[in-house]
Amino acid sequence: MSEDNVAAETGPGRSGKANSWRRHLPYLLVLALALVGVAYANMSQKSLAGYWELLALISGMVCIFTEWGKAEDKQARVRLVWTQAIHWIAVLVAMNIMLLSGVQQWLPAPATSLVLLMLLALGSFLAGLNLASLELCFLGLVLALAVPAVSWVKQSILFVILAGAFVVGIGATFWSSRKEK
Repeated sequence: MSEDNVAAETGPGRSGKANSWRRHLPYLLVLALALVGVAYANMSQKSLAGYWELLALISGMVCIFTEWGKAEDKQARVRLVWTQAIHWIAVLVAMNIMLLSGVQQWLPAPATSLVLLMLLALGSFLAGLNLASLELCFLGLVLALAVPAVSWVKQSILFVILAGAFVVGIGATFWSSRKEK
């Protein structure tokens, strides 16, 4: 690739890192919204069904937005929109099945949030496979790993607090000893 092509791709005054951040921003947005939802659901002990459904819609839009430029022609773009619409509608249907009153009586509210998050993770991962997008697959994997992480943190919150206090104490000790020198 010639230097002119590299300059044309990055633009005047733009670095490759800035383009990388801009390209990954939609995935980071979905991830941040998912983590906020997990944290809020754990604190409030509510299922946040509407939040997870909204996040599924946002994820579908992110899939279309990030892949739009890769579609070669109008037919490919129409196929992208339809396949992603059907894919995310299926995820929303699965979420709403989990929200039926007959199913809800078997699950406490925090478990419902984790199930909806897992469905969102599965939807993201499968969309990544369908679109051959490593970023979407990684997003789905991270969302899926958030489910057992939440359970682990809830079960071992005292350990996490003590470990954090230990790290802060060690850091303060080393910081004060560096200052004395």
